[in-house]
Amino acid sequence: MTLLSRFAGLARDIVFANYFGSRAATDAFFVAFKIPNFLRRLFAEGAFSQAFVPVLVDTKTRADAAAVKDLIAHTAGTFAVVLAAVTALGVMGAPLVIAVFGAGFLFTEGKERELALSIEMLRFTFPYILFISLAALATGILNAYGRFALPAFAPVLLNLVLIAMAVGVSPYLAEPVIALAWGVFIAGAAQLAFLLSAVWRLGLLSVPRWGWFHAGVAKIRTLMLPAVFGSSVLQISLLMDTLIASFLVAGSVTWIYFSDRLVEFPLGVFGVAIATVILPGLSRRQAESAPAAFFNMLDWAMRWVVVVSVPATVGLVLLAGPLLSTLFGYGGFTLHDTQMSRLSLIAYAVGLPAFVAVKVLAPGFFARQDTKTPVKAAIIAMAVNVFLKLAFVATLLSLGVPGVHAGLAMATALAAYVNGGLLYYRLKRDNVYRLTAEWRRLAAQAAAAAALMGAALLLIGADTAHWPGYDLWG
Repeated sequence: MTLLSRFAGLARDIVFANYFGSRAATDAFFVAFKIPNFLRRLFAEGAFSQAFVPVLVDTKTRADAAAVKDLIAHTAGTFAVVLAAVTALGVMGAPLVIAVFGAGFLFTEGKERELALSIEMLRFTFPYILFISLAALATGILNAYGRFALPAFAPVLLNLVLIAMAVGVSPYLAEPVIALAWGVFIAGAAQLAFLLSAVWRLGLLSVPRWGWFHAGVAKIRTLMLPAVFGSSVLQISLLMDTLIASFLVAGSVTWIYFSDRLVEFPLGVFGVAIATVILPGLSRRQAESAPAAFFNMLDWAMRWVVVVSVPATVGLVLLAGPLLSTLFGYGGFTLHDTQMSRLSLIAYAVGLPAFVAVKVLAPGFFARQDTKTPVKAAIIAMAVNVFLKLAFVATLLSLGVPGVHAGLAMATALAAYVNGGLLYYRLKRDNVYRLTAEWRRLAAQAAAAAALMGAALLLIGADTAHWPGYDLWG
């Protein structure tokens, strides 16, 4: 289902590239959409899910169904009130939010149009955080009960709605890209309704109640605060890429968006999917005091990191240009856009194994209800990231070379290795998980297979000069 969702996402981005291309208005939409999307990944799918699922699984394991429904009702009521307040502040304070997250629009001469459009569109896209965060609550409930398919399918609704708005509505508007902002609002409501119906069928949906001081809610709140930092270094890094790119040449935000989308494909299909599946499994093994089973499940997940991310990295680096040309190089997305996006895609791809490893290692802490340790790794990685971003951008600007935005992507990739390495070191030090001797054989096999695959790609895919001339079906 995650694979289906990613295919729908690629179809959506093909439509975006063809209908809107790389221009000021498109940059404005991606900034307006990235802000609630960032908050979704940071709080809803990130910190909240990683705090809520272990507490829910522990309650499900140790208590009766009435206690589970009570926890869900109080969590939903409290979460909804807080989210509604945040959404209201975001909509009313849209100019201030854009001034923070898209500062380049405010302080760079000639970007007044991007500033005005991004503020207008944020008022429609910001409520997405309310809808999708409550949908994340429903997702956590379904995952805790072994229901993974429907939550993984839900993003398909977002992609289908945005495609419909781009094709069916945008041509009739004075500023076509505003249709996408409307689509984000509609899609968020549709995803929430879809997942709540699945929770209702489980018999777990009841009237939400306020419960800030409810024991379960208090525990979730305590676990969430450090998890905000510990699980979301990648998202903060990507948002910083957008912030700094808003100061660079027009199109930089869009180039980073499309290259990030291709890295997100394997990361979402395998990294996020595996992390989603193992979190309730690890939480259950922790509640049952089964360290050997805990170790084996984490080891199984880490093997997938190597088997999938190593060849995916080689493929993305060697075929960055052909992939971007094939998927997005039509209509408003020019050959120059493809060339610029290629540079940032290669840089992001270098960090793919680390991105996936962080997704998989983090549940090893969250399942043990330890959300503080990942914060320490996150802070160090974030400091490295900021330093590298500033250093790379300053160096590339001083040299006067094109593709300054690729320096932002490379900094994000390198910082992810720092984050993943620190997480693994702590798990090993705490005697929770370590790589066994069998990993030498796995690493050698993966390296050899990726090298053979890379050689084959170079052999058959070297001549790509004619690719931009083809249409989508060609």
